[in-house]
Amino acid sequence: MPATNFGATSRCGRIADPGGRALGRTTLIGIHGLANKPPRDEKAAWWRAAILEGLARNRGAAPPEVPFTFVYWADLRYPEPLTGGRNREPYSPDPGTGPFPSPADDPDQAAPTLTDRIYRGLSHLQEATGLTPVDDLILEHRLDDLWGYHADAAFRAAARARLLEALTEAADRDVLIAAHSMGGLIAYDVLRAAERDGTALPRCTLVTLGSPLALAELKLTLAAEHGDLRVPEAVTAWTNLMDRQDIATVGDDLAAIYPPNAAGVRVRDVPVINAYRRPDGTENRHKSYGYLRTPEFSEAVAAFLAAFLAAEA
Repeated sequence: MPATNFGATSRCGRIADPGGRALGRTTLIGIHGLANKPPRDEKAAWWRAAILEGLARNRGAAPPEVPFTFVYWADLRYPEPLTGGRNREPYSPDPGTGPFPSPADDPDQAAPTLTDRIYRGLSHLQEATGLTPVDDLILEHRLDDLWGYHADAAFRAAARARLLEALTEAADRDVLIAAHSMGGLIAYDVLRAAERDGTALPRCTLVTLGSPLALAELKLTLAAEHGDLRVPEAVTAWTNLMDRQDIATVGDDLAAIYPPNAAGVRVRDVPVINAYRRPDGTENRHKSYGYLRTPEFSEAVAAFLAAFLAAEA
């Protein structure tokens, strides 16, 4: 799973430090989320384009030169990728100018919604009883791949193996994992399983985007496998970006669920505004491209690069 130039059209790439230095000992690993996807190279190129668009508009900076690897798992679950008119949610540059919207300018967007508050109460009841009818409904009808991930051991193992391969290849680097939706679940499982198995991992900055890790059923399943819920030991920083209108992010903030690791690293929950719109103008608050273009994600990438440069100085 080699990394190549971030600006090229291959599946992996490279982004450049605003000061002009190549950051060859850092790697950005992206892992996609739910549902079928376009072909691997196309999807990877669109992720790169969204990240670069966000950096340019939010920070006005030249793209940083950092190896980029894209972990693609849709082919493990779907026989054919989305092509042509079957893909109703392609990436295209946003027509606006200046920074993308943020709750920093619209604080109401940072507050939990009524749906979120209702789910939090139901979630605590589901966990107390061990019965998860609300989550069953959400997973089966809105987040079907999450259902399949826990029901199909072969699919689960294969998806994890792809991320573990990317992390193993980056063992001598500092890594930022950008994990969208179900990709965050896969990332959490891989990091915790590696602890248990004694697998050496690089130092990881984790950024989860539209993560379902607060769902009661997932918490119960994760605790059953890993023994507890906490920040993985390999993680040196964890930023959880969530749009409050995104159904996948309902529930308690992750910092209230996943205690710090032994090094004291805590989850930092950051509300964002996912401004992605489909070609027909309708919004999708869960879409990866919208999350990757947020000012908050651009800030997380910039902070990751700045921390590396400070350590090298």
